[in-house]
Amino acid sequence: MTQREPVEGPHSTFVGTLIGATVAASEEKLAGETVVLDLRTLVDSFDALVVTSGRNDRQVRAICEEIERRVALALDVKPLRVEGLTDAEWVALDYGDVIVHVFQEAAREYYDLEHLWSAAPSQRHQFSR
Repeated sequence: MTQREPVEGPHSTFVGTLIGATVAASEEKLAGETVVLDLRTLVDSFDALVVTSGRNDRQVRAICEEIERRVALALDVKPLRVEGLTDAEWVALDYGDVIVHVFQEAAREYYDLEHLWSAAPSQRHQFSR
C-alpha cells in the first residue's frame, strides 16, 4: 500500500457542500457545538467527521432529519448507512467521504471523538441560541 501525500487546501466541492449543509442543519435545529474534523492526512477511508449534539433523543432525531433533508436538497444524495436512530443516543450518518455523528450531550462527552481524533485539524461552529 502506498502512503498518501498530505492534503492541503479545501475539500472537494462535494465534501465542502455536504459539510456546509450539515453545519447549517445543525444550526437550524439548535444543536450543540458542531465540530468538523479534517481527516484527509490521517485515514484513507474518508475525508471528514462532523460531530454535533442534541439535548435529548427528540432533538437528535430532528437534527438527523434536517441533515438528511439539506444534504438531499444540495447534492441529491442519501446516506449510505444510518446507525443508531432507534435509540438516538448516538446516530452515525455515513455519506462515504463524510461521516456525521449526532450525539446526545452525555454520550458525546463519554465517547469524546474530538479527543480521539485530536491530531486532526478542526473547525468549531458555536451557534447562538
